Amino acid sequence: MASSSDFTSSAGNTPENPESGSVTDTPEAPDGSARRGRVRARRAAIMAVPAVAVTAGLAILTAEGALGVQFAISGMAFTVTATELKGTGFEQFGGLDVMAQGKDNPNAGDTGGDVLVITSAIKKATLTKLCQSVDLGGTNLLLTAGEGKQKVRATDLTTDSTEMSGNAVFKNIEIGNDASTLNKAGVKGPLGVFSQQADTVRITNLRQTNYATTAGVFKLPGLKLSFSQKGC
Repeated sequence: MASSSDFTSSAGNTPENPESGSVTDTPEAPDGSARRGRVRARRAAIMAVPAVAVTAGLAILTAEGALGVQFAISGMAFTVTATELKGTGFEQFGGLDVMAQGKDNPNAGDTGGDVLVITSAIKKATLTKLCQSVDLGGTNLLLTAGEGKQKVRATDLTTDSTEMSGNAVFKNIEIGNDASTLNKAGVKGPLGVFSQQADTVRITNLRQTNYATTAGVFKLPGLKLSFSQKGC
């Protein structure tokens, strides 16, 4: 359950963890039962994702506010940090991201190209001292913004995360909603999936491991892009 006290969370049951609902490839039976078993396991994994009290590879927000146009993720995780995030209209639910070319993607590992994620949606958000880094193997692609008086601003912001931490405070939070009934951020998740939503959210010392981010508008004052030995 959410708390206004210090908060740290992790998805905990990503596909890399066999003890927490991961999906692994098994030999295909002649009658296709192995394939059907994997499909059922993946559906069960999505249903089992717990809501976490912090802040879309599955889809991009459509004009109607539903999950719509799908895109394939690269499978390269990236780190996002901010000293503070403030949001109005917050929703969160479990999902499954799919990599381009699935199991043939060099980033797929033993997951078959699937990544179990926590999708967070915020209608309007501001972030202070935003940092984003991607590990390219020996060097990092580093992006920073919002370090001056002007903050980073986003509308219809969604993130697909496998890990996140921070100190969170919510206003009028609802926990245990069906994701298809959410109405705070204008996004509706899959039917039958556990979710939560709140009128507002404030997170300090935010840190996320993300696989996808989308936004209707993303304003990055003081944007700096460079290569660095250190990430965020």
